[in-house]
Amino acid sequence: MVGIITYGVYIPRYRIKVEEIARVWGANAKDISGGLGVFEKSVPDMDEDTATIAVEAARNALARRMVDPEDIGAVYVGSESHPYAVKPTACTVGEAIGATPNMTAADYEFACKAGTAGIQTCMGLVKSKMITYGLAVGSDVAQGAPSDALEYTAAAGGAAYLIGRDNPIATIHHTCSFTTDTPDFWRREGQDYPRHGGRFTGDPGYFKHVEGATHLLFNQLGKSAKDYEYAVFHQPNAKFPQKVAKELGFKPEQIKPGLVVPWLGNTYSGSSPIGLAATLDIAKPGDRIFVASFGSGAGSDAFDIEVTDVIDSETFQRNAAPSVEQSLKNPIYLDYAQYARHKGKIVMQS
Repeated sequence: MVGIITYGVYIPRYRIKVEEIARVWGANAKDISGGLGVFEKSVPDMDEDTATIAVEAARNALARRMVDPEDIGAVYVGSESHPYAVKPTACTVGEAIGATPNMTAADYEFACKAGTAGIQTCMGLVKSKMITYGLAVGSDVAQGAPSDALEYTAAAGGAAYLIGRDNPIATIHHTCSFTTDTPDFWRREGQDYPRHGGRFTGDPGYFKHVEGATHLLFNQLGKSAKDYEYAVFHQPNAKFPQKVAKELGFKPEQIKPGLVVPWLGNTYSGSSPIGLAATLDIAKPGDRIFVASFGSGAGSDAFDIEVTDVIDSETFQRNAAPSVEQSLKNPIYLDYAQYARHKGKIVMQS
């Protein structure tokens, strides 16, 4: 069976509180935090971008398990903030971790679900025995225009998953997708910041597709919410995943371990992969995990995952890399001016 061989995350230490952003724009911080359920978000350092975050997440994944990097036959990096418009991030990641040049590599874009799309691609290549291992990364330094609603949540972080056949820590039993042409969020070539359809992002965007993919997987497997110990949904804010979980029959305790957005923000392509990582950090053998990502434009990927005994074996060292909880500790808080400099919203003249 194809599954997750190892995983790793990377989250920058810098943070900005939602109330600090609200202070600058004269907004009511309590209304924003209460409405979104987000209190602070991660901010990249000035020398951090999607590529450096992806490399660190991949290195953390390999730190947990002895895998020869030359056996990695595919590297896919999903992001909507690749550092180059023409120059693949995946090649940088592959070389940084010591993968052989005899590999396939590509950058993926599908708003916030590009990381899970990479997992699906690796699953197909591994299952067909074209490759031994495939690395899928979801990484972003998300953009939000000054004073726009996105600025309160658009964050930085990433997660990497090594997919293979030999003794996975978690078996991926099934995956499916639900996709339509729904333009709820977009950024044209050359534009610095994305635009969105406001509340249009909710019902015809997020909820329609997450529920569509979930029902499709449930119908294909004969499953329901009660068959899972845990569930992870894309987290543009804390309100959406809690609402969709309730509508689909999941209980609050099932999504609690993976609901990291209140203290992290929306890491876009890293969102549901980081939520899954937080769940794997505490999962036990036999636990069943449901995952549904979402990407505007719009689509959702759903996964049925079962944790194996290998997660507690000597071959996998869960403590060899920082957990999501550890990665969120000891933050360094920035004021808005520092944050704007870190994000390139203001630039020093040489």
